[in-house]
Amino acid sequence: QVQLVESGGGLVQPGGSLRLSCAASGSIFGINAMAWHRQAPGKQRELVAAITSGGAANYADSVKGRFTISRDNAENTGYLQMNSLKSEDTAVYYCNAEISLGGPYGMHYWGKGTQVTVSS
Repeated sequence: QVQLVESGGGLVQPGGSLRLSCAASGSIFGINAMAWHRQAPGKQRELVAAITSGGAANYADSVKGRFTISRDNAENTGYLQMNSLKSEDTAVYYCNAEISLGGPYGMHYWGKGTQVTVSS
């Protein structure tokens, strides 16, 4: 079965850093495109960052300059480096990706999420 598993979340003080990982497993050829979303209690899910199959990255204004999205296609893993964290960044972070299974179409998968809590 194809799975996406996030890791790297936890509790961090304001101004600290975390690096989230999103590992794809199963019988796949690779990740075509990937994005990170987050959802805080009582708030709508929002797009945080995305990276295209061509490597172009885009970020929400709220995280621009602080977060960096990247991926290692050889390892079928994506990353979100989070620096200068603020309390407003507290949320469950979800990885989603369009994954190539070897055919002409990609399929979208979601991870279960990892909790990031920014607090003193």
